[in-house]
Amino acid sequence: MLAASDRWGTVMARWGVGRMHYSVIPGLYAIGEPDPDSPVLVTANYKMTFDRVRSSLGELAAWVLVLDTDGINVWCAAGHGSFGTDELVHRIELTGLKEIVSHRRLIVPQLGGPGIAAHKIAKATRFKVVWGPVRIDDLSDFLAAGAKATPAMRRKEFPLRDRAALIPMELVPALIPSGLLVLAAVVLPNLAGSGAFLAEVAAHGLLGATAVISALVAGAVATPLLLPWLPGRSFSCKGGSAGIIFVGATLAAVGWGAWIEDAGWLLVGSALAAFLGMNFTGSSTFTSLSGVRREMGRWVPLEIAATVVGIGLIVASRWLA
Repeated sequence: MLAASDRWGTVMARWGVGRMHYSVIPGLYAIGEPDPDSPVLVTANYKMTFDRVRSSLGELAAWVLVLDTDGINVWCAAGHGSFGTDELVHRIELTGLKEIVSHRRLIVPQLGGPGIAAHKIAKATRFKVVWGPVRIDDLSDFLAAGAKATPAMRRKEFPLRDRAALIPMELVPALIPSGLLVLAAVVLPNLAGSGAFLAEVAAHGLLGATAVISALVAGAVATPLLLPWLPGRSFSCKGGSAGIIFVGATLAAVGWGAWIEDAGWLLVGSALAAFLGMNFTGSSTFTSLSGVRREMGRWVPLEIAATVVGIGLIVASRWLA
């Protein structure tokens, strides 16, 4: 049963507050009143993961072997290498697990597979790795079925609910840079325009500020929510598409300015949304490191170019007014 402090900690971590230090001490934990025959579940020391494992068990008793993953979740830690074979072998020996349980079975999350070599674990410790389900929510049913997984338990989906849950972690880091861009959008008229400050802000500042805000919403919120329906395969393309739609709609709602200024904000906004959409690759279920590098190499220069040209058009519009 999770305490109120555990649930509050999860909420804060979802919003990026203290997330990089949200961990538990590695070791062996007893959930309920396990005996020597109780299953041994292996997980990471990211506290949100640990809390979800123990809360998913219900009334089942189990041992939870927590690896030192530097406070990173199982999937990311497996790719990083901290949820790995050597650490698992080390933790088995350090906790004296062989003397605590009578069996030699370890239930390891399927998403930890990239970091775990089951045959090496068996050779070094005599423990057999049994691959658990993809989702923690299926863990109780998996154990009740005698550690047998259904085909559905082996498939990783990425539904709307999961995508929406990741929005805060993409949105919060972008707030300060976007806030600075909004400030720049308000100040820029006074620097480049020929009129008084307040008059320039009234004429142009609102247009730029709302364009930046709509780009933030398009890239960090709309892109993950509308991911399956936005055009293109890359996240940058999807984010840029959402940026064109949202920024264009915002410009139309606020009131179109000079065409050259509108074109500038549309370029800047779509580039910002494309960049924010590209950031979402680290939260998705189907990107790879090589794919991310390839996408960045292709799209970052285009995003920079669009931003530079867009700013140039905005500044030029002041002088041509």
